Amino acid sequence: MQNKFQVNVIASGSKGNSSIIVAGNTALLIDAGISCKRILAGIKACGLEPGDLSGVLLTHEHIDHVAGLPVLSRKTGLPIYANEKTWAAMPKRSEISRESIRVLPRNFTLGNIKIEAFKISHDAADPVGYSLFCGKDKCTYLTDCGFLTDSCIEAVKNAGTLILEANHDVEMLKHGSYPIMLQNRILGRKGHLSNEMAGSLLVGLDCLPQEVFLAHLSHENNRPQLAFDTIDEMLKKADTKETVELYVTRQDIMVSNMDRRLQDE
Repeated sequence: MQNKFQVNVIASGSKGNSSIIVAGNTALLIDAGISCKRILAGIKACGLEPGDLSGVLLTHEHIDHVAGLPVLSRKTGLPIYANEKTWAAMPKRSEISRESIRVLPRNFTLGNIKIEAFKISHDAADPVGYSLFCGKDKCTYLTDCGFLTDSCIEAVKNAGTLILEANHDVEMLKHGSYPIMLQNRILGRKGHLSNEMAGSLLVGLDCLPQEVFLAHLSHENNRPQLAFDTIDEMLKKADTKETVELYVTRQDIMVSNMDRRLQDE
């Protein structure tokens, strides 16, 4: 049986991230790291209006996750949820409509989606991932994470749909143009997940997700086909019983599971 969650990744990568998650009659935006114009176009492409969204969930305050917030808040008035430390560190917070600012509860419900935030390991004030629940279905969003903590692994378990970082290929990073200091940051415990780390997480699960979106790919240190091939090969070698539908998100093109689901009907 298909997971209820419709995932529409408007953009994902080092230059900006934003996704629309829909379950039933509830739609949420996770992060707003691209222009408001692109976000609104993405909402329209999903057959929605801004007023159809129940809110915006922020993972952390880095600019590639919040760049569009000031304009988005003024144009739509959508409630924006982030924890206290993230709001305190937020760039251009004064430009965000005060009426939009909400302090993120650890667990809460918007519409028919129950939301649980979990801590992740990244060099931000208080970064989080999200597990979303609608009935028996679960969707987990996990990017910008240098080390897989117990809470991360627990959050991924039993997710039917998973948005998972596959930021870089280690060899491309080590032999690329990035200075050593930046390489060490990316490879560190508060950096980003590599293709291999993402694959290892999946292989280690007792029950694989039906759908996995490989997200936050580095433009410099990864390639969409390389990320797909690396993780696909790891899954094949592990001889997993379940079939996983792999999607590779893009910086410039929206990637959605709805297109493929319609083809399957």
